Amino acid sequence: MKGFTLWNVKSLLSISLLSTFLLSGCSPFYIVQAAYEQGKILWRREPIEAALKTPDLDPETREKFQLVLAVRDFARNHLKLRVRGSYSTYSYVDRPTVSYVLMAVPKTDLAPHTWWFPFVGRFPYKGFFSLEAAKAEAERFQGRGYDTYIRTAPAYSTLGWFDDPLMLHLLRYDSVSLAGLIFHELVHNTVFIAGAVGFNESLANFVGHRATILFFRDSLGEGSPEYRRAVESWEEELGFSAFIAEVARSLGEIYGGDLPLEERLRRREDVFSRSKEEWARRISSRPAHRYRGFDQLELNNAVIAHYLVYMRDLALFESLYETHQRDLAGLVALIKETVADGGDPFGAVRALLNLKVPPHLP
Repeated sequence: MKGFTLWNVKSLLSISLLSTFLLSGCSPFYIVQAAYEQGKILWRREPIEAALKTPDLDPETREKFQLVLAVRDFARNHLKLRVRGSYSTYSYVDRPTVSYVLMAVPKTDLAPHTWWFPFVGRFPYKGFFSLEAAKAEAERFQGRGYDTYIRTAPAYSTLGWFDDPLMLHLLRYDSVSLAGLIFHELVHNTVFIAGAVGFNESLANFVGHRATILFFRDSLGEGSPEYRRAVESWEEELGFSAFIAEVARSLGEIYGGDLPLEERLRRREDVFSRSKEEWARRISSRPAHRYRGFDQLELNNAVIAHYLVYMRDLALFESLYETHQRDLAGLVALIKETVADGGDPFGAVRALLNLKVPPHLP
C-alpha cells in the first residue's frame, strides 16, 4: 500500500529540541500543529478487543476488527515484525483523511524538493491537515517553477514510538487492501533508514504485498478469492513499477541532455501523452486493474516522482525473495541488518542479490 505519511511525534513534543526546530526547514508552528493532531488521534484510542465484546457491533465491523488482530498476530509471530501494541486499538480523525501530502518537483528534473525533520531526516513530501493549506503551499512552489502533486494519506506510522491505532475510515477497505496496509505500516515500525524515504517505502510496499499473500494463503487457502486477489494485486504492482521506471528513463534522457528549456518541456509533454496511451493499451483487457486510472491523470514530474518513491526497484526485492528460498521473515531481518550502517540501501540490497546465498539466512 502506498501514500502513508510518517510522523515522529515523540520528537515533536520534546521542548529540548526547540532550537533544532528553529534551525530546521520545518517551522515551530507546523511542529506544534502536528503534535496536536497526532495527540488527538492517540487520546481517542479504544481497544479493539473491547469493541469485539459489544453485542450490537455490526457484522462487517466485527469481521474487519478480527482481521486486523489476525494480521497483527501473523506479523509478530510469523514475520517477526515489530508490532508491540500497534493496531490493537482504533481511533478516528475529524477529516475525510488523515492528511494531505504535497510533493514539489522541478519541471526538468525528477528529484523532488525535500523537507528536513528532526531524527527522520529529509522527506520528499510534506503533510498538511487541510486541503486549503496544501493547495496554498503548492501554489507557492508553482510560482517558483515547480510541478506539484497533492494526494491523500489514509494512514500513518509513528515508526514504533507509539502504538499506532487503526483509523476507523479504513474499515471501508476490502480485506486484502486492509491487511496490506497494516503489514506496510508495521514494516516502517521494523525497518526505517533516516533520509532514505524511497527505500523505506519501496521495501514496505514489497513486504506488505508479499505478507498479504502469505497471510491469506495460510488463513484461507490458495483457492480463496482473497488469496487470488492478493497475488493479482502484487503482479499489478510489479507491472506498473516496471512501466513507471520506463517513463522515468525516457524523461531522464530528455532532462539530462543539452536541449533548450523550451524543447525539453515540449518533449516531456510528448512522453506524458505517449505514456498514458501506452498504459491504456497494456491494460485494455484488464478494466479492474489497480492502476487503471493512470491514463486519466494530468501528468507532471511530481506525479511521476510520487510513484517512484513507492515503487522503485520492486523487482529487485522480488528477485532477492525468490533467490533466498522465499523466506520473507529472514529476508526482512537480513535487509535490516545489511542497511543499518548507512550508505546506499538499494546498493546494499543489490549486493545481497549478487552474493546469492547470504550467510545469515538458513
